[in-house]
Amino acid sequence: MIGNTAQRYSAWALLRARLAGPGYWRPLWSGAKLKAAYDVVVVGAGGHGLATAYHLARDHRIKRVAVLEKRLVGYGNVGRNTTIVRSNYLLPENHYFYEDSLRRWEQLSRVLNYNVMYSPRGVLDLAQSDGDMVALARRGNAMRLAGIDAELLDRTGVLRFAPELTASEPRRFEIVGGLLQRRGGTVRHDAVAWGYARAASALGVDIIEDCEVTGLRTAAGTAIGVETTRGEVGAERIVFAVAGHTGMIGEMLGLKLPIETHLLQAMVTEPIKPLISTVLVYSHPHGEAYVTQSDRGGIVMGGFLDGFPSYTREPQWYRLEDVVQTAVALLPQMAGLRVLRHWAGTNDMTMDGSFIIDRLRYDNVFLNGGWCYGGFKAIPASGAACAAFVATGTAPDLIRAHGLSRFKTGHLLDERGNGPFPARQ
Repeated sequence: MIGNTAQRYSAWALLRARLAGPGYWRPLWSGAKLKAAYDVVVVGAGGHGLATAYHLARDHRIKRVAVLEKRLVGYGNVGRNTTIVRSNYLLPENHYFYEDSLRRWEQLSRVLNYNVMYSPRGVLDLAQSDGDMVALARRGNAMRLAGIDAELLDRTGVLRFAPELTASEPRRFEIVGGLLQRRGGTVRHDAVAWGYARAASALGVDIIEDCEVTGLRTAAGTAIGVETTRGEVGAERIVFAVAGHTGMIGEMLGLKLPIETHLLQAMVTEPIKPLISTVLVYSHPHGEAYVTQSDRGGIVMGGFLDGFPSYTREPQWYRLEDVVQTAVALLPQMAGLRVLRHWAGTNDMTMDGSFIIDRLRYDNVFLNGGWCYGGFKAIPASGAACAAFVATGTAPDLIRAHGLSRFKTGHLLDERGNGPFPARQ
């Protein structure tokens, strides 16, 4: 017998849907047909592509927008990450951008009228030495001067905020403190893709799945459209937002981009009762891990990059072993859990660890890529800023420093140490 009213309502709703057949479920985005031409074609139906299309339609009233996806909405990196959002960066060019994104995350469920499950459970970077504490204090001070929340905690403060870190035996690499951003946390990754797709579709954006872009059409020194597996499509402006395949777009356009594609692996355990109340980031000389607990109860873990270029999404055993060992060193009570799933995402890594939003060879072709470790958390700000750039032709101040020219002039935004492991600056 089903117990409470909410459970009975849910059960009856599912039963009605089952009896009604396939017509009961309404698609979140329309099954639009591919048109011959558009004002803007966005290549890639991940978080950045969908957010860009949504803001082009909502903020700039561009009516003819298409998102072309070679597989399915949300099939790529937007559904293959560890769902962490934060703005705890050191450099102003980065922390202002990611703070804009975090403020948008806080309102995104209301804006899209779709629950993206933003959970401000806090992001806690842990320190194992006095040197780590100095680096965390430096970053925390930079954040606070920019009006971004940051709290430097000693060991007592860390254990008060995250009592699950209390250990009965001394650790090999002891925790001496940490840097906390309380507004950081997690967001449900697939809900982000679905929410943006539904909102963009409602504004008239055509979302075309199973439509791979295979080439760029040009005439008289400008791009006039794209070639796809469904035929040629005309476009006044084109945006490439293809995550780990950015290097392939460079080859398509005859450019050598300052990008390599690397794997970033993650895993989740079987579900258990609530154990971890926040996002924990922990690194020591022999390993690294960032750990959180999903709403389903699984412990989600990730680590550093594989360290060599690859386009495969096949997870590797040695990375699972490294991450799990570090996570168990942090939380010994996890040692008996079974790993439920293990996966990998392709990351387009730039030389300086910061992203690129810029024109690409032609005045009407734009690149939204090079996101390194920061792609998921950047989606709301990226979509708004990239859309403004495409619509007006002028890069907003928020992304002006993130152009390709920085690799020629040497004005790099070197924040590689603030990928998964901010304590190592």
